[in-house]
Amino acid sequence: MLLGNRPYMVKPMSVSARAAQGPSPLKNLLQNVPGLLLAPVPLAVLQPIFDRIAVHVAESRPQLFNRLGSSVGKRFLIDPTDLPFVLVLTPKPERPHLVAYRRYEKPAHDAAIAGKFFNLLDMIDGSLDGDALFFSRDLQVSGDTEAVVALRNALDDFEGSALDSVVASFGPLKAPASLALQGLRAVRGR
Repeated sequence: MLLGNRPYMVKPMSVSARAAQGPSPLKNLLQNVPGLLLAPVPLAVLQPIFDRIAVHVAESRPQLFNRLGSSVGKRFLIDPTDLPFVLVLTPKPERPHLVAYRRYEKPAHDAAIAGKFFNLLDMIDGSLDGDALFFSRDLQVSGDTEAVVALRNALDDFEGSALDSVVASFGPLKAPASLALQGLRAVRGR
């Protein structure tokens, strides 16, 4: 190629230069799909799903409550920052609660965990380390940090994948839920 009168050679972009540019606009759009799809959905439609997940995980893994110790019954605000709602988890052995709230409602809580949806999903599954997310500032923790550590330890002790247990809570719809999860992971590129 000529630039003026001088030959000009086009250098291929290195991998690190591409990484510095950040994700492509298409990948950004695809990563925002969960938030875009869930924005118009009334929380009343989603709440039975969250109830089922909480009850199923509690029934299938009662040992989680022992690991939580004095943090049983605390209210954990789980804030997937790129979704249109937040969740409050109240792990009680007799009746656990996972309740969705719109962001503007600002529900009461003892501790808060905030991060992007996919990071939280991978952390619950054990494929991302919560400490690494915290120190890279991809995860924010506030409030009763002792309770957050107890919750993290309970999830770490989870035999198998906590996310698999969540998918199993869908009962006869387990296969479509698993496919949806695989689709989400494909969007993420993991």
